[in-house]
Amino acid sequence: MPNPQHQTPAPISPQTTDAELVSRAALGDEAAFEAIMRRNNRLLFRTARSILKSDGEAEDALQEAYLRAWRALKDFRSEARLSTWLVRIVVNEALARLKRKDAQVIPLDAAMTSIDPDIQASLTDHPDRRPEHSAMRAQMRKLLEDRIDLLPEDFRTVFVLRAVEEMSVKEVALALAIPEATVRTRFFRARGILREGLASQIDVALNDAFSFDGARCDRIIAGVFARASAEGSSPQDI
Repeated sequence: MPNPQHQTPAPISPQTTDAELVSRAALGDEAAFEAIMRRNNRLLFRTARSILKSDGEAEDALQEAYLRAWRALKDFRSEARLSTWLVRIVVNEALARLKRKDAQVIPLDAAMTSIDPDIQASLTDHPDRRPEHSAMRAQMRKLLEDRIDLLPEDFRTVFVLRAVEEMSVKEVALALAIPEATVRTRFFRARGILREGLASQIDVALNDAFSFDGARCDRIIAGVFARASAEGSSPQDI
């Protein structure tokens, strides 16, 4: 997609405005459109991922959405934020894919009579026995164990006896030779500490949810350009 402009365009920097990038990308400037993608990749990937619930499908949908956006850049109006306009395109693409996927769902009565072992296993296997659920439970257990280990010793023992061993307040009081009121207080406080600790870890983890590293960013951009090249089209061809 050669740039039809005869003069050398100004270098792109973080200070280059969206309006300038749009203007240049609409004329076929690949560098400008790459800058647009890099500025919006994480937002748009997470948007597609939230609908499709699959990293691979989200990447594919995002690449197709970018191609649609590139071809439509000449119609973009700066009254709206570029990121908002792109989100709409990605959402439409992801929802269309989801609709097509739902249309291919096997009816329940047909699935129940199918001899396909994979279909039958998915219907009859208990969720907790599936490998992905076992792995998830193991991760959750390790997270809880680590947080319990961080509790002050007096609180930790009470919590383990009450919550893990499911002993009664009276039994814990007798076992530790402390008043029942102390058992209740320590158990209540231990739960509070655990909740605070887990909540803080969740807050940190949210920033990394549906991670979008440099490799994924580069892969999506390369995929968009490869598709555009294969189609032999560019914005000015539309």
